[in-house]
Amino acid sequence: MKARVLMGIIIRITMKKTFSDRVIEAALSVPAGRVTTYGDIARACGGGGQAARSITGILGRAYKKGQTGIPFHRIVYSDGRVWKSKDYDKARAKLYKTEGIIINEKGYIDNFLSKRWEF
Repeated sequence: MKARVLMGIIIRITMKKTFSDRVIEAALSVPAGRVTTYGDIARACGGGGQAARSITGILGRAYKKGQTGIPFHRIVYSDGRVWKSKDYDKARAKLYKTEGIIINEKGYIDNFLSKRWEF
């Protein structure tokens, strides 16, 4: 927040964050050992029903621009299913194991509701 003095009155100017800024902030706030969903992030950031579809794109662009530390593995589908990719499965499995998150043979988080982080 910036402050300026105009005619003896302090005026505070609030710099509003964009939806994308709020998404990045929300993703970075998910603690280790917990997961959230694309929809949870979208709703927490003021997005509507279709906004969940934009989360991966927003975070991917932020990563390409140098934003490090985005915990992509902590963002899952609304039914507790994890995103699968031949390129990233081994690395993600290691992260899940390190954080105490168990993924079953069908690709779902065991005890999903107890691991779910809601904003």
